[in-house]
Amino acid sequence: MRISEIHITPIALGDPPLLNAAGLHAPYALRTVVEVVTDNGLRGLAEVPGSAAVDAVLEESRNVAVGADPLNWHALQAKLEAYFQPESSAARGETPWDQRKIVQVFSALDVACLDIAGKAFGVPVATLLGGIVRERVPYSAYLFYKYEGAGGELAFGTDPAATGWAAARQRAALDPDGIVAQARAMVDEFGFGSIKLKGGVFEPEQEVAALKALHSAFGPSVPLRYDPNAVWSVETSIRWGKELEGILEYFEDPTRGQKDMASVRRALKMPLATNMCTTSFAELPGSIRFGSEDIILTDHHYWGGLHSSMELASFCRNFGLGVSMHSNNHGGISMAAMTHLGAAMPNLSYALDTHYPWQWEDIIVGGRFKIEDGCVILPTGPGLGVELDRDALARAHENYLRCGFKERDDAPEMRKKVPDWKFMSTRW
Repeated sequence: MRISEIHITPIALGDPPLLNAAGLHAPYALRTVVEVVTDNGLRGLAEVPGSAAVDAVLEESRNVAVGADPLNWHALQAKLEAYFQPESSAARGETPWDQRKIVQVFSALDVACLDIAGKAFGVPVATLLGGIVRERVPYSAYLFYKYEGAGGELAFGTDPAATGWAAARQRAALDPDGIVAQARAMVDEFGFGSIKLKGGVFEPEQEVAALKALHSAFGPSVPLRYDPNAVWSVETSIRWGKELEGILEYFEDPTRGQKDMASVRRALKMPLATNMCTTSFAELPGSIRFGSEDIILTDHHYWGGLHSSMELASFCRNFGLGVSMHSNNHGGISMAAMTHLGAAMPNLSYALDTHYPWQWEDIIVGGRFKIEDGCVILPTGPGLGVELDRDALARAHENYLRCGFKERDDAPEMRKKVPDWKFMSTRW
């Protein structure tokens, strides 16, 4: 069996006006769907964050991948490593989202080849990753400060008939009361047992007040996590971190860099987590040497795929670190891949992050995954257990062509609200 074709389809899915340290989400979130076809007719799927620059590298990967054996990932991985220049850690960039390109090629091909292998052998991808530890994979609620309104076709208005979470997804949440209302709606709809707040938007005092309000509203039985996306100084992180001791399950990326994270970690009595400080295998020795975090949040899109994420989990187990999963806007293919990884990871320490409730469109047959009691049930079919809805894919691709966005950039949308706004790698 050999890879004969690779299809690359950029898409755009509606996205509400969510605030973060890098600005404001545009009305559409970009993704790229990758479909690998073999000479015997099997098709493997993958999904990565949307970017014209990444798409160009994916196109180039055909020079290596076409003709390769999809069941021999290590051989294909070695050829890709020889073909592409390795990326330094500096290529990640300073924004909250990772800007590396080559690593996403590895991820896309790894996931698609695992999907093919699962279909060839008639087993789920989680089985190929070492076996199924859990069939119900826990996820966490993911809260955002946001302006009023939805995204996509509803970008300039709301649906007056919406109720429940669909209505809450359109409401503004700019203060502690708004954040608590958003949390209640999300937890009521999906049954999440833990809650994360995306911060780095307002002054620390306001965001700490929101976390205290959440703690008061939900009590100690619902763990809270908080991520200001590394825009706090060491001093700010320690000052306000002490206010959050006894409230947070973990404190994610309060500040930037392994040495500064280690300074914060030594000063506080709660775990620190990261998906910005330690983001590659080359940085793992520094993680241990400096003691920069207690928990590493993998993201298979940026760690090079599902195989690599399992390697990271083994590292964390060997060095006594917790492990969980980072999320960005994504569709059902990524949701399936994340769920298989969560099902197979023996030392999964915390519920996984997901943006999935914020989206309402999808490109998979049967529609969106159900989240019940805060969990997603592992798909039972071979491979990833999902198939493309070709009509939905075509609509999402038309959205991409029509919206005009080619790269994620949250600054232009933010400047529509605050004209002189600019991103600052350390804001407080």
